[in-house]
Amino acid sequence: MNEDRPRRAPTREQLRIWRDYIETAEVLRTRLGSRLQSESELSAGDYQVLLALTEAEDRTLRSSELADLIGWERSRLSHHLGRMERRGLISRQACADDVHGIDVIATDAGSAAFRAGSVPHLRAVRELFLDALTPAQLNEVDDVTRALRRHLGLESAPEE
Repeated sequence: MNEDRPRRAPTREQLRIWRDYIETAEVLRTRLGSRLQSESELSAGDYQVLLALTEAEDRTLRSSELADLIGWERSRLSHHLGRMERRGLISRQACADDVHGIDVIATDAGSAAFRAGSVPHLRAVRELFLDALTPAQLNEVDDVTRALRRHLGLESAPEE
């Protein structure tokens, strides 16, 4: 093997870092989701949908835009929205300007549930993630996240 060529396969150490990262991120996501569910009666999916809707103009997004925004397959979103609609968190209606489009609207009850769920959720984010890191480490996480988002072609936050 030519020593001048870069190694194509990940090293054992690189694979350990990768596994640790993925496993830790999954545990963090699971614990945050469990706390959110137990403290607010919202699932992580409910919260993700309501966050996007509450940030949108008139608390409304087309279902296709919502799916793209939160990174879900349209069929998954449709099933989830059905459950949320039955609970009164969102409503769906035909788009006024597109016969094939569906607008998803956060109801007053959905907005209230989101606001109520945000307090314990943000407390859990602080306790499980932010409190574990120094300010310097948090900046490093930000740098790594920005690099990954650029590499993956994801829209990143504007540079300061």
